[in-house]
Amino acid sequence: MAVTSKILVVDDEAHIVELARIYLTREGYDVEGVGDGAQALIRFGQIKPDLVVLDIMLPGADGLTICKEIRKQSQVPIIMLTAKDEVTDKVVGLEVGADDYLTKPFHPQELVARAKALLRRAKIEPDQPKLIRAGKLEVDLERHEIRHGTSKVQLRPKEFDLLALLARHPGRVFQRSELLDLVWGYDFPGYTRTVDVHVQQVREKLATAEIKDPSIQTVWGVGYRLELAGSGS
Repeated sequence: MAVTSKILVVDDEAHIVELARIYLTREGYDVEGVGDGAQALIRFGQIKPDLVVLDIMLPGADGLTICKEIRKQSQVPIIMLTAKDEVTDKVVGLEVGADDYLTKPFHPQELVARAKALLRRAKIEPDQPKLIRAGKLEVDLERHEIRHGTSKVQLRPKEFDLLALLARHPGRVFQRSELLDLVWGYDFPGYTRTVDVHVQQVREKLATAEIKDPSIQTVWGVGYRLELAGSGS
């Protein structure tokens, strides 16, 4: 028998929680809702959900704070809810570790679609290698670690996913829109700047660890590729 995925919905608007519960339950998910950040962290630790739907505006600790706290202990997929249709809110949410976002008001079927996509991506397929090697760089999907010799690099979830994708296909050029779709799992029209920000952050962390090979190269007017030493341009 298949194990039912558990979803924690965090929103101080009761009707939003109930709407999400109704639609997600119809799809066979086990859904629980709470109305504030403190309760969210308590229940998160107790039920260990497979997905979190998290409102950015909450009484007490806001959604960004809760997202950061969750990321300290888990890589569970997080969908951020925001009432503001502003690029800054969305980018900040992604920066602190959210995997996707929805702007209120949203159609509950869209929430269901996003939830399904994230839960699918969260499962490592049996035939998918759990360790990716690109030169001396190792991307350990099971332990969620980046290693280079004796060095370890600490990356945020989306930085890790971005580097893992590039490392799986060294030398291949990915367009920004393609990376946005493959790494974030959704096409955010006009927000390819998010990719640039994450690439820069990964580069800085690799540089801090004194890792020069492989390197993320910019292909001007196109996108990015992971280049190994001696592979040429």
